[in-house]
Amino acid sequence: MTRPPDERRRRFLAGSLLATGSLLLGGCDRLSRSGTLQPLFDASEALTQRAHRLLASREALAREYTPADIAPTFRPNGTTFPRERAYMRLAAGHFRAWRLEVDGLVERPQAFSLEALRALPSRTQITRHDCVEGWSCIGQWTGVVLGDLLARVGVKDEARFVVFHCADRFPGGDRYYESLDMREAYHPQTLLAYALNGAPLPIANGAPLRLRAERQLGYKMAKYLMRLELVDSFAHIGGGRGGFWEDRGYRWWAGI
Repeated sequence: MTRPPDERRRRFLAGSLLATGSLLLGGCDRLSRSGTLQPLFDASEALTQRAHRLLASREALAREYTPADIAPTFRPNGTTFPRERAYMRLAAGHFRAWRLEVDGLVERPQAFSLEALRALPSRTQITRHDCVEGWSCIGQWTGVVLGDLLARVGVKDEARFVVFHCADRFPGGDRYYESLDMREAYHPQTLLAYALNGAPLPIANGAPLRLRAERQLGYKMAKYLMRLELVDSFAHIGGGRGGFWEDRGYRWWAGI
């Protein structure tokens, strides 16, 4: 198994983040959205992000495991079958008509079929999913390195974030979305995964395509991907905080 040189530092930071952040992430959304305390939380998030990046190099890898460590069943979380009619039609057709749109601040907007993505160079990695709810699970993921896909569309200099638009909706009718900054987007372990444990990605785990950003907590791992949008700001998307749960009080920076 791979043990990056700075793993102990990352583990210490992750433990500190989880210990101090559980109040914010777990059950105190009303507090985190308080107009009085929000500036304090925002400042704390920025400090946490800077501290993490001082301790971990740009290319520091999340730990990778052996096949013997893979869980027999990878636990699904969140939505396990989107009920949107368009998605259900795509699933019924085994996603042959599905396309991943990549647009926004790119030179060459494109739409990729699942077959086209599978034909591109791939990466396989065995990593641990850490959920903010307190559980973890190890699985083997195969997919396209996001940085390689971005190179194909040509990212414009002003792009600061990749926004992941999804097919599933949560109670209240809001469609799920997430985002990464360009540093995490270009990390070698950041994948658009179409296979889990050597088989096509199950619907419960995000078929046909999901994000794997292995240096982030699980709520950043957007499932049921439909569109990637390169942007310089979140202001025009959702609640303007960079993600479905972030709009409801979670921290945008979820590095571990």
